[in-house]
Amino acid sequence: MRRQPLRLAILEAERALATAGIASPRVDAELLAAHVVGVDRGRLMMHPLVDPPVVDALRELVERRAAREPLQHLVGSAVLGPAEVAVGPGVFTPRPETELLLEWGLREIVDVAQPLVVDLCTGSGALALAVAASRPDARVHAVEADPAALTWAQRNVAAHVADGGTPVTLHAADVRWPDLLVELETHVDLVLCNPPYVPDGTRLPPEVTDWDPPAAVFGGPDGLEIIRAVISASAALLRYGGGLAIEHDDTHGETVPALLRRRKVLTEVEEHDDLNGRPRFATARRRPLHPA
Repeated sequence: MRRQPLRLAILEAERALATAGIASPRVDAELLAAHVVGVDRGRLMMHPLVDPPVVDALRELVERRAAREPLQHLVGSAVLGPAEVAVGPGVFTPRPETELLLEWGLREIVDVAQPLVVDLCTGSGALALAVAASRPDARVHAVEADPAALTWAQRNVAAHVADGGTPVTLHAADVRWPDLLVELETHVDLVLCNPPYVPDGTRLPPEVTDWDPPAAVFGGPDGLEIIRAVISASAALLRYGGGLAIEHDDTHGETVPALLRRRKVLTEVEEHDDLNGRPRFATARRRPLHPA
């Protein structure tokens, strides 16, 4: 069995992905190759020659990626901050845009001992697990209404705990419930949420429309149905001075901050752009009991 140059296989993969219209063909080709070889992407150069079955496996994955199957489904996982979570059919794939929301949230609790954190619409559990990995002393709760997504979250929390991580408490619940987490009301230090927020009917890439669950993507005619419920729930959950961050569609840069300002108990409302300069998430704090 004659070994083959991995560099040429990656070049072939890059060309195929570029022809299929993949936005980052070289990166995707290298990540798929790293997955097949079983090494980190940065160590591919340590494997200049590979066996023919490796090349065949890479070609098969490239064909699926060219058909717009999400890269994260092909490699079986997605990364958010320090957390790597298993993903696949039935659960929303975490996106890099959410990293900035995570960073804001971690800054909010940097001086809080054993912070109480709630992740609403947790999906795969990525945000909750990223907080738990960054702050092992945190008491993290995560809420998800969809049974399929909750199964993925349970799997990811179990893997996190098996690796020595601190537990995350999962709740099979809907953010629209009026009695959501009543036992935590006025005690939460930080609420994070990446909800379904795309307006119904919006045209999206095939990786989203064909693979992400519609209920995890679309948020009603204006995209704000779940966001309104999240704001109401968060206003009840947060302690005085507690922080809230909600990701939203890039068309909501004025609307979501306006919704937050309408809640008299919330203050210090700010809008934040993503790395491409588009409006991406809004933040607020629960008004202190005794303002300075």
